[in-house]
Amino acid sequence: MKIVTETERFFLRELLPEDADALFELDADPEVHRYLGNNPVTEKKQVEKAISFIRKQYKDNGIGRWAIVDKKTGEFIGWGGLKFVTEPTHNHCNYYDLGYRLLRKHWGKGIGTEVAEASLHYAFGVLNTEAVYAMADCRNKASDNILKKVGMRFIETFTLDAIPHNWYCMDKAEFNRHKKFNAIL
Repeated sequence: MKIVTETERFFLRELLPEDADALFELDADPEVHRYLGNNPVTEKKQVEKAISFIRKQYKDNGIGRWAIVDKKTGEFIGWGGLKFVTEPTHNHCNYYDLGYRLLRKHWGKGIGTEVAEASLHYAFGVLNTEAVYAMADCRNKASDNILKKVGMRFIETFTLDAIPHNWYCMDKAEFNRHKKFNAIL
């Protein structure tokens, strides 16, 4: 198991084939997919394929989403972190995207914020990137709140697959000016 980074409560590690059952529980939940195109998985082989794809991203791009694991219990909570996007999205290509997805029983506990903050530290401190982007379905107020709370700057609303999304950015200078991150550094 390769731990990439950690927070006070969680290890963030590479997704493994052994995560398939927990990932299936996550991605089969229609509520989890409410703002992700309403297309939950129906077969375990779908998440096995997703894990293989993410593991290929680790090799090809040096980064991919990470499993969120509770330090005390070892429980899989969901996934989060960064991925390097090579396909055009809202006129952007070859950029780092911040994201997170949690099992429903863990919603509302500050986990998304904690993982997003750790991911931004990794992006600017380890990857030394110039900017990180994120997007959220406009109806997903919880995700919008997380992105704003960690200091992501709202840029504009755009349409993706006929659904309005909010587009966010944080550049290295904004990260360095953000009081919360400076207090940690």
